[in-house]
Amino acid sequence: MAQGMKIAIVDDEQDMRQSISQWLALSGYDTETFASAEDALKVLGPEYPGIVISDIKMPGMDGMQFLKKLMGSDSALPVIMITGHGDVPMAVEAMRVGAFDFLEKPFNPDRMSQLAKKATVARRMTMDSRALRRELSDGGQLMKKLIGASPAMERLKEDILDLGQADGHVLIDGETGTGKTLVSYALHAVGSRAGKKFVLVSCGAFEEDALSKRLFGPMLPEDTQLPAIEEARGGTLVLEDIESLSDATQARLLNVINEQGTPAETRIIAISNMQEQDRTCEDALRSDLYYRLAALKITVPPLRQRGEDILTLFTRLSEQFADDYGCDAPKVSAQEAAQLLQAPWPGNVRQLINLAERAVLQSRRGEGTIASLLMSDHDEMQPVMTTEGKPLKEYVEAFERMLIDNTMRRHRGSIASVMEELCLPRRTLNEKMAKYGLARADYL
Repeated sequence: MAQGMKIAIVDDEQDMRQSISQWLALSGYDTETFASAEDALKVLGPEYPGIVISDIKMPGMDGMQFLKKLMGSDSALPVIMITGHGDVPMAVEAMRVGAFDFLEKPFNPDRMSQLAKKATVARRMTMDSRALRRELSDGGQLMKKLIGASPAMERLKEDILDLGQADGHVLIDGETGTGKTLVSYALHAVGSRAGKKFVLVSCGAFEEDALSKRLFGPMLPEDTQLPAIEEARGGTLVLEDIESLSDATQARLLNVINEQGTPAETRIIAISNMQEQDRTCEDALRSDLYYRLAALKITVPPLRQRGEDILTLFTRLSEQFADDYGCDAPKVSAQEAAQLLQAPWPGNVRQLINLAERAVLQSRRGEGTIASLLMSDHDEMQPVMTTEGKPLKEYVEAFERMLIDNTMRRHRGSIASVMEELCLPRRTLNEKMAKYGLARADYL
């Protein structure tokens, strides 16, 4: 079942509405019922987070008129029509207008549940796609996802804003799990191509022939997707795992880039995930292609170089997972904060995400520690710490900032509540918030 999806049931017969609603509710769906199409249209807008099941024969506005209204408002809204026995021509017409599918009375409840599941999954994909398109055109929202105020992250954000306004191709490199794909989204969103096509191809996920076809074509008559080069025309084409391209594919890509001229019609953002020791992306690509793609370059910093961002990220992530699992986020002690700051994080942000989820789950069960989770990730790590030591003052300040930030967040910016919990006079709290760049307005 697609999580968070609703099902609107529209039927003038009360018994039918209730029976459908009860059956789907038992299957875990959130249902709402309407006695007429007119009532339903007051609620069902273009961004309705769910699907519709409607009878065709109803007094007033019938199901076909209702379907046409819905399709005119949102052609991607899945509508399952209920038809009478033998009404095949009407069902065919409903499908032509845009119905997702139909059920013929008397229908099998299991068949209805199967259709509902299929339709809600399709609706979730549509809603996610729309959200992504909105996000890709909103650079501000994407930049907010680049959480952290460390010098390394501030430099990264400045680079994104600067290079986003430029028009050359970009190479993004960095260790695995650092968020390179998110950076590519942000580069697109803050530049002049925001709102235009954004196409991402994971080159390492294809065999050579399949990748060549996905990038350049030719497409077969039954193919519904354009080659990526055509699909991204005028916008941005992101190529993940660029180092996996064969010599032949590199040559074709170089020809495409040369044919575009300057400024490029389609901007290419190449993402390198080279992890081999003593070998770089430059070694893996032919030099003329490398220098075209690396005209502009961004290196995403590893998590171990981001200082107290680690604590900020862990707090936000654990709060999100705690909300998902319906429990409290684990409290981080001073010792655990130091352990988080000292860990080498070979898996970077992706590893931190996994650790935050496991920390929430074990906290819910009342067992385990953050240190044990870190050790389970890296059994060879004795003790858990980076190769670079840090002054004690840095650990203390990072923990203090995290503690104030967490407490302010929990009390929604109530200064009095924070003063009471942390046993701090107002002047001291104000001074520390100013020192750590924390503003009360951010928590209200």
